[in-house]
Amino acid sequence: MRRIPARAILPVAVALVLTACGGPGGGGSTPSPSAPSTPDLSTRPSSPATLSISSPTPNEVVHGSTVHVVVTLQNATVVKTTTTQITPTEGHVHLYLDNQLIYMAYALAQDVPVHPGVYTLKAEFVASDHFPFNPRVYSQSIVFTVQ
Repeated sequence: MRRIPARAILPVAVALVLTACGGPGGGGSTPSPSAPSTPDLSTRPSSPATLSISSPTPNEVVHGSTVHVVVTLQNATVVKTTTTQITPTEGHVHLYLDNQLIYMAYALAQDVPVHPGVYTLKAEFVASDHFPFNPRVYSQSIVFTVQ
């Protein structure tokens, strides 16, 4: 089986996730057409938020085809609205599995489909426009195994 390079999959995955999470065509407020596709990080606000992964735990062995991910967020709130009117204490959670953006949640818990193997998981709290804060608000990365 031929493996598709991650750099070829990521743009499609991001577009699908943005659409599902209220980006263009998703029913939320959409950025203006003149908005930059990647904002200058130096102009982004900071956030007092802290983020950690409660489940799975580091080095946990998971059985089955899904892993239940639970993220703890402090000093901020997850909101369902997508908007360009951002505030430092409101936003969304992005999950990264092996450094690939896999899902954005409007909640702090979700099931993620997996296959047997060893994975690295991290989460990021981003602003309501789906772009990062400055500095970025990441959880610690954790490694877990699926059998």
